[in-house]
Amino acid sequence: MKKMHFKYTLIIISCILLGSAVLTGCGESHNINSHINKKGTIVVGSKNFTEQIILSKITSIYLREKGFEVEEVVTMGSRAVRAALEEGYVDLYWEYTGTGLMLFNEQPKETDPEKAYTKVKTLDAPKGIVWLDRADFNNTYTILMRKEDAANKGIKTLTDLAAYANEHSQDLMFGSNAEFCSRKDGLKGLEAKYGFKFPEENIIKMEAGLTYISLREKVVDVAVGFATDGRIEGFNLIPLKDDKHFFPVYDATPVIRKEVLEKSPELERYLRDISSRLDEKSMKNLNYLIDMEHRNVTVVAREWLVKNGLIAE
Repeated sequence: MKKMHFKYTLIIISCILLGSAVLTGCGESHNINSHINKKGTIVVGSKNFTEQIILSKITSIYLREKGFEVEEVVTMGSRAVRAALEEGYVDLYWEYTGTGLMLFNEQPKETDPEKAYTKVKTLDAPKGIVWLDRADFNNTYTILMRKEDAANKGIKTLTDLAAYANEHSQDLMFGSNAEFCSRKDGLKGLEAKYGFKFPEENIIKMEAGLTYISLREKVVDVAVGFATDGRIEGFNLIPLKDDKHFFPVYDATPVIRKEVLEKSPELERYLRDISSRLDEKSMKNLNYLIDMEHRNVTVVAREWLVKNGLIAE
């Protein structure tokens, strides 16, 4: 019954996400294939999920207010936006310390925020990539359950989840995106660290944005998510405590090409204006406004800039 329910749920969810994509795509955004390099233009990139689109929009609006001509290249995958930065198609975007360290520099994971930031900043410097001041929020992976279900099962931590899974291996359906199942800091590493294993037939792979809705709709019992996602609160979900500190730190940080920063050194100050005002609470709220209230991302970004005194109404 769960798998049949899952099939029809995915159809409905896909329609919802398509509508959301149209909404968040509004504004001065372009696909990378349409980019024409213009002298003096700052090209701001983003990855393909809500938080990244919000950060890109906040950055783009603020830089326009500061007199820059800005072009937006949105909704790329992690490797694509990094390649675009390295090849000069994108001038800056927001990256996460854990991704920069492990995916692009093939280094071991790091759970200490300052160490992760220092390492990746040092490793990327010879490549002409500058990591500016990081924001005070960590968008790491998190394992989620419905609050009521977790309470009934006595699960608060990942150690509790492992103990329950080992005793009731067939009782938990796990929802995950494909990337989490394949990454070193993903499911296999998590299972090894905590000493349990979801049966293969109990793992349902889906797009990252579907895991929250599938959990809320009881298609799955446990799912992977991201710590700053607004749907955690909106769907009454609870993140299980990573009591053995398995997941790396993923502090959001603006990264920029060195030659761009040398031409316009004031960009460091402007990006600091943004990063210094972002924390976990504010980022969760921004994500909530887009994913739960389905508000226009340009309007939300401008409101945040006004509220924080960075631009006038």
